Amino acid sequence: LAQVSDTGALESVVDAVLARNPSEVEKYKSGKKNLLGFFVGQAMRDLKGKGNPGVLNGLFKKKLGD
Repeated sequence: LAQVSDTGALESVVDAVLARNPSEVEKYKSGKKNLLGFFVGQAMRDLKGKGNPGVLNGLFKKKLGD
C-alpha cells in the first residue's frame, strides 16, 4: 500500500474536502480546531487510505490559515 505524499496530488483533494464542507470550515476558523481530524479523515477516505496524514495535516493547516 503506497502512500501518496505528493503535495500537488494531495492539495487538490484538500481543496475538494474544504469546498464540500463550508460549515465545518467556518467552525474550524471560529476555534473548533479538533475539526482538523475530520478534514484529514475526509481526505483519507477520498484517497482510499493512501494519503500521508502528516502531509495532509500540514496542507489543511496552511489552507485554513493556521
